[in-house]
Amino acid sequence: MDLEFNSLEELYNRLRPALNTKMSDLRANGYGYLKPEDIWNYLKETKWHNSHDLMLSDMVSDILNVDNVLVDDYFKEKISEKSRKIYFDI
Repeated sequence: MDLEFNSLEELYNRLRPALNTKMSDLRANGYGYLKPEDIWNYLKETKWHNSHDLMLSDMVSDILNVDNVLVDDYFKEKISEKSRKIYFDI
C-alpha cells in the first residue's frame, strides 16, 4: 500500500505517534525541554533533506533510533543562532 501525503504537515501528523514515543525516551533521559518539532526539524534538515521516495516505515525507524545527543546538539545550535542583544538606547 503506497501512502502519499499532500503536505509536510500531513506527513508530520502521521508521524506524531513515533515522535511522541521518542519524546517519552527523551524525557526519561533528561531531555524534557525538547519538543517533537525538534526531532522533526533535525531529521528533516540532516537525514531526510536529500532523500527521495522515503518509506514511512524508514522515517518511523529514523525517529525512534535517532541519537538523543544529536537532537540535543541540533537544538542548542539553533538556539545559539538566535542573537540576543542588550539594547541600551531607548
